[in-house]
Amino acid sequence: MTSTPAIAAPGIIERLARARGDLRMGVPVMLTGGEAAAVAVPVETLSSARLAELRRLGHPELALTVRRAETLKIRVYDGDLARLALPADAGLDWLSSMADPADDLRLPMKGPFHEIRGGVPALHRAAITLAKSARLLPAVVVVPVEQGAALARAADLTVIDIDEAAAELGRASPLAEVVSARLPMAASRAGRVHIFRPEDGGEEHYAIEIGQPDRKAPVLARLHSACFTGDVLGSLKCDCGPQLRAALAQMGAEGAGVLLYLNQEGRGIGLANKMRAYSLQDQGFDTVEANHRLGFEDDERDFRLGAGILKTMGFAAVRLLTNNPRKITMMEGQGIRVAERVPLRVGETPENRGYLATKAAKSGHLL
Repeated sequence: MTSTPAIAAPGIIERLARARGDLRMGVPVMLTGGEAAAVAVPVETLSSARLAELRRLGHPELALTVRRAETLKIRVYDGDLARLALPADAGLDWLSSMADPADDLRLPMKGPFHEIRGGVPALHRAAITLAKSARLLPAVVVVPVEQGAALARAADLTVIDIDEAAAELGRASPLAEVVSARLPMAASRAGRVHIFRPEDGGEEHYAIEIGQPDRKAPVLARLHSACFTGDVLGSLKCDCGPQLRAALAQMGAEGAGVLLYLNQEGRGIGLANKMRAYSLQDQGFDTVEANHRLGFEDDERDFRLGAGILKTMGFAAVRLLTNNPRKITMMEGQGIRVAERVPLRVGETPENRGYLATKAAKSGHLL
């Protein structure tokens, strides 16, 4: 008799990647922790049919970040998040208005709210973390359930043990170089592009190497976060495009350098949420206020990725092209010596002066 070949079950990294895909499709995931279990779905991808199913399961709760709760004047009892009991008559319109601040100024009154105190908010916190990592608005409907394992099997739901997932969610996923190839560019004919892929199935990141930098000396380097609007469209709302081109030009002029192009659009919140933030800026909010109203922190990026790529490429010290002191602190904390900070002051326009002023006043940029 021929035996069936054994196939290893997905590990926690694979299951987290699967969970992110499920959440983006509006498919619930099962979160477990100790004896507790809950079904979770982000508000952004929730359908009316799914909401009806959740109500039949139990008593839905809405989890919001402290930033969004502050905007809505909701009392916060869990430090970094708020939990609300869903009103019996709450539909998708109400949930959407709680998650998305687009109409906050037009419809500011959304209460009364029924805040939840006591109990353990760990499952709600994990649900918000997963929604953020899926580049969705950090507002999640959570339904505590009994017999979570049986329900997950019956509905074929992805199951995430939050204790098992904690280490993975808190670390920078290891990056492996996939390929590199020569690429003559306007900034330098001696260019090479390296593609790095993270272990967790997330976005790929790129290193643009100019010339043949000496691995034993501090390399002229820049950590540049992807900016579709600035880098590709030439947006006048930010200074990203001019910074990208100026950094490459300076590396070309010196004959050597490394620009790390990190796919962390919109300070790590994704392009869709960045456009939401731009819409809020049109209502009069600055970039930090807009992020907070959406439920995000000032900056959600993970610059550890850049340090990991530099180490993989054999660099231990940099001359860092940046106006952001946080990047220097991160680099040194990850074991990359910053021999020099090289200012990069380009791209000011009438349209982005307020944005640059906010970066200096609220984010500590040296402008």
